[in-house]
Order: sequence, then C-alpha cells, then structure tokens
Amino acid sequence: MPTSPLISVIVPVYNVAPFLRRCLDSIINQIYKNIEIVLVNDGSTDNSGEILNEYKLKDPRIKIIQQRNGGLSNARNTGISNSKGTYITFIDSDDYVSKDYVSYLLSLLQKNNFQSKLAICSLMNIFTKTKTQKDNGNGQEVVLTGKECIEKMCYQDLVDTCAYAKLGARELYDNVKFPEGMLFEDIATTYKLFDLCDTVCCGFQAKYFYVIREGSIVTSNFSTKKLELLPMTDKMASYVSSKYPELAPATLRRQVYSRFSTLNQILADSNANVPSQKKAILNYLKLHKKDVLSNPKTPKRDRVAYFFLSFGIFVYKYAWKFYEFLKTTKILNKES
Repeated sequence: MPTSPLISVIVPVYNVAPFLRRCLDSIINQIYKNIEIVLVNDGSTDNSGEILNEYKLKDPRIKIIQQRNGGLSNARNTGISNSKGTYITFIDSDDYVSKDYVSYLLSLLQKNNFQSKLAICSLMNIFTKTKTQKDNGNGQEVVLTGKECIEKMCYQDLVDTCAYAKLGARELYDNVKFPEGMLFEDIATTYKLFDLCDTVCCGFQAKYFYVIREGSIVTSNFSTKKLELLPMTDKMASYVSSKYPELAPATLRRQVYSRFSTLNQILADSNANVPSQKKAILNYLKLHKKDVLSNPKTPKRDRVAYFFLSFGIFVYKYAWKFYEFLKTTKILNKES
C-alpha cells in the first residue's frame, strides 16, 4: 500500500449556496494534498453550480458531475462511480472539516499498517440556532472489530451511523450502495460497512463539523417520508441480531431510539396527521420498555424519555422539548 494513496472526497451538492464556500474551502485547504474532489451537483436550482465552477478554476483536483436531482443517496452513488481514489470519504456540502481531516483518518490506517479497510473520526455538532457546539469524541484512538463498532453504533457510544467522518477502502463501496429514493440512508449502509471489516481504526477526535441548521433534512417539518427510519432500522436490527444474536439487546435499543426520534418529530409538527403510526410507535415503546430499561448499556437519554412518557404524551412532548433545549445550550454538558 503506497503511503500517499489517492483519496476521493465526494460532496453531494443541492441548493446550499450560503454554506458551500465554507465547505469547499475546508476541502481544498487540506494538509493532505493527494485528493480528488468529486462534486456532484444534484440538480441545484440556486447558484450552487456557479460556485462549483468558480472553485474548479481555483483547483485542478476538482471534478464536477452535473445531474438531475436524484437525492442524496443517488448523488453519493454517482460520486463513487465517478471517482478513482484508493479510499473514499464523504462530506455533506453544508458541513465542513478540519484541515487535517483527511490526513488524520489516513494516519489511523497507517498506524495499523493498512490492515483495516475503514477509519472513522468524531463529529463536532454545530447548533446554528443556539450558536453552541458539542464535541462527540473523547480523544481516544482504538482499533475495534466491525462487530464492536455495530454494537457501539446501536448505543450511540462514540460510533455514529453517518456516512461522513469515515475513510473507507474503495472495495467496501463496491459491495455497499446507498438506497436511492430513501431518507436515513446512513442507517441502511453503515452497519454493512462495519460488517465487512475485520477491524476498524477509530479516532474519537472531532475532525468533522456537522452543522445542524433550520431547513435541513434533520430539522425540517415532519413528512411521512421520515417514517422510513423505522423499517430501515428494523432491517438493520434483523440482519445484525440474526448474525450476532448477542447483539439483540443493542439492536432493540436502536429500534426503540428510532421510535422515540420519529415520535418527537411527529409531536413537533402540529400539521402531522399520522394517528395510526403514532399509536403503533407508542405501542412498540410500551412493549419493549422493560427490556430496554433493564439493559445496563441503555443510554441515559432513553431512560429520561421513558420517564417523561410515563406521565403521558402531553407531558412527554413539552418535557422532552425542554430537555433538548438544555442540551443544545450546554446547560447539560454531556449526553450519556
């Protein structure tokens, strides 16, 4: 393995003009220079395309792919098929990365003599509304098995489901494609990447700046498309618990988390009208409450959510909203 392999940085772009320059600046100024920057303009209708052309004139490493809007998964898959790097990393166009993002991830693989196919780092959550940030790492560097990463991912214990903040060997993406036309594509793919890896190099330092802003997919109003999180999480859980029965408590926790997350979005949108789905979610949470709360690895957030829910859905709605506010304003310093 060459010590300076070509790294493909794939960036899907769709109507993010106000944030795009910050993202692109963080990429072209990487300490590690042997990169190709694959920018997939996914049918943007703002001036994102003009900004891409502007940056292409600045940096010959930039390759622009123009396509009709096909969604985030389609754009990522397009980027993969139009890239040539030995390793691939993804960056969302409204986020940005540290100058040593690529070099840090590559150094993790180098320290393990390139025996691992995947390296990951941590996120720094940037809350634009409250102008606060949260470091999701602990500064440690470890080599874990793929199975261990799946378990930690299910418990949201340092390992994230996200497609970004990872550097993967090209061969991984020969076997794993993003599900097109679906939201929450990360939960459908990341566990598969881990499962293909005997070991994963983990550097829990925040090198990727994840911007949580109004109008993004995460914060936008509820739509029935967001219900896709549930079957996609269930599919992951079914596969993982079948192959690794000892991880069934972990996958159940992730299934419960997906229900709480979806319930929160339904309750936050006064226009959401999905009574049968809401009822099904509440029944699921009730059915699995004992198993989840008896699991010593269950995170604090789940225990808090169940506590609030025990007082009824009305109390839960406002208590959880206040709990989330406290977290994002750093009154609660650490999420467990």
